[in-house]
Amino acid sequence: MRLTRFTDVALRVLMRLTVTAEGGDPPTTREVAATMQVPYTHAAKVVARLQHLGLVDARRGRGGGLTLTAAGRSASIGALVRQLEGPGEVVDCEGSAPCPLRSACRLRSALRQAEEAFYASLDPLTIDDLVASPTGPLLLGISRGRPAPG
Repeated sequence: MRLTRFTDVALRVLMRLTVTAEGGDPPTTREVAATMQVPYTHAAKVVARLQHLGLVDARRGRGGGLTLTAAGRSASIGALVRQLEGPGEVVDCEGSAPCPLRSACRLRSALRQAEEAFYASLDPLTIDDLVASPTGPLLLGISRGRPAPG
């Protein structure tokens, strides 16, 4: 199982906003994009989706920026990844060239079970869990433009 770049960036944006909440002015989308080393346009799409999901509050203008909502702090990583990845299977048995084994194949169900186990292992985790030490202090240093602690 491989996450899309969109989901990867979304998780990193949420992690970045978690450490900001612990001290400092809310960053802009542009600042988050620079910190996470992703293109601004991609970060803007991610932020818009996170805002739509109620996980991020985005305010424009002076005193604005991005903040993590209470829902964003407590959201299950497994549930969030499911939402961002959307429905689909690990393999496409019915695609443009359907697999000739699809009617009697055990691989499809085994992969479906593996995918669900993957999500289930993420279900109890929250963004707060992901930024526990040593990650949080590292993110905080990066977001303030300081070198990572040695």
